[in-house]
Amino acid sequence: APICNPTEAPWGKKALPLYLGDDKKKWKEYDTVELIKKYKGPSFRILVDQGTADSFESADKKSKNEHQLRPDVLQKACDDAGIALCLRMQEGYDHSYYFISSFVQDHLKYHAAYLTGILRWCPDSLPSA
Repeated sequence: APICNPTEAPWGKKALPLYLGDDKKKWKEYDTVELIKKYKGPSFRILVDQGTADSFESADKKSKNEHQLRPDVLQKACDDAGIALCLRMQEGYDHSYYFISSFVQDHLKYHAAYLTGILRWCPDSLPSA
């Protein structure tokens, strides 16, 4: 589960200055949502898995605007840009190693298909591009 919009997430606001300095324009070069907003290239698909029990994206944190991962913002940016996002909300999973190990094989096959042009795996449903 990625931090999709770190320039707007509490973690990103703390970490990005430490890595990149105080220039917020520089931060946007490392923010998926900001990169998608300005993307003008060919259409492509993105695969993201997010656990529904992830404490970094809990309802309590959302109500205080302290949520970190922001998949909803990524979804909107992709919709606006015409980029097909396959956002799989995985019921009951948190942000642990078990979550990652449960879905990493799907992601490796997904990326291998892009790199080789040979479809080896496809999610159950694909958004249209």
